[in-house]
Amino acid sequence: MSPEQVQQEIKCCAELCSALEQDHAKLQMAVEDIEQRTRELRREGELLHKHLEQQMSLKRDTGITCQMNILLAKEENNSLRQEKEMLKQKLEEMKKVHQLTMLPALPEKKMVFKGLVTNKEDMNKLMLTPLIYYPLQGGSALITFEKAEVAQGIIEAKEHMVELSCGEELEEIDRCRVRVQAGPVDILLPSSLEIGMTQSSRSILVSDLPSLDISEEALLDKLELFFSKTKNGGGEVESREFLNDSGRVVLTFVKDGVAEPLIARGRIQVLIGKGKYELKISPRIKGDITNLQLQPSRCPRTILLSGIPDVLGEEAMRDTLEIHFQKASRGGGEVDALAYVPAGRQGVAVFMEDKD
Repeated sequence: MSPEQVQQEIKCCAELCSALEQDHAKLQMAVEDIEQRTRELRREGELLHKHLEQQMSLKRDTGITCQMNILLAKEENNSLRQEKEMLKQKLEEMKKVHQLTMLPALPEKKMVFKGLVTNKEDMNKLMLTPLIYYPLQGGSALITFEKAEVAQGIIEAKEHMVELSCGEELEEIDRCRVRVQAGPVDILLPSSLEIGMTQSSRSILVSDLPSLDISEEALLDKLELFFSKTKNGGGEVESREFLNDSGRVVLTFVKDGVAEPLIARGRIQVLIGKGKYELKISPRIKGDITNLQLQPSRCPRTILLSGIPDVLGEEAMRDTLEIHFQKASRGGGEVDALAYVPAGRQGVAVFMEDKD
């Protein structure tokens, strides 16, 4: 090769080497860029992984909290449902007792007016003293104290430990106790009573009867015989009845129109045996309840004990309860009355108006 060709070849090689160096530099820069990007992507991946773990942990905690809230809500719902059923059952029992015991007795009450009305306003008033029948389940007791504050204190304490030693002083190891619950006594009282009064068209009330040495049945026979005769202003008698503890007789005639003339006369001479007696004739008034409203009332001096186990005889348990709850050191006081029903039995307590 000639020197010119060699120089030319060297120049070409030099240019090629320069181009290779430039490509190498570019490749080196690309590698560095790729490594930098790789490091950035790795950091981003680590951050995403950490964030994902936090989200998963938060989700797990939230799920546990939700499950706990659901369980608590279910328990509260069940508790409210049970309380609702208990209140509903108690209300039904109270309604049943008052409907079956107190209400039917009112329309059947037979009364006789013995006084004299001097105030016209009193003619539309009827004073009643209700008797409230309260059911007592087995294992329960009612205690009425002399003071209302004693009853309220025992109710607020709720649970009481009653010693079964019947007042004997025993060592701690020999003592036996039972746990009982104390609660208030709620009853329904009539707050408004309306009675529709109607006069019977076929009945009369005979009063001022003489005291004779004959039986009630014989006296009824003589009255029926007298008032069944038309010449005495009477008619055929359908029924006759003595009113208990009143000394009066109700006569009911078969036909209408017989009672009114007798009532108008007011008094009539009646032949009974060998004597004549002036008897009073009055109308017979029938009353029917047209409206009765009840309102709940809490007995201030009475408490209800429940959960009493059957571990003593009836008399012994009654004495034990009275001894325990009359001691001031245990929050008790003087006991007015105590009723106890052993487990397995049922009873009914009668509440009367408190005159204090």
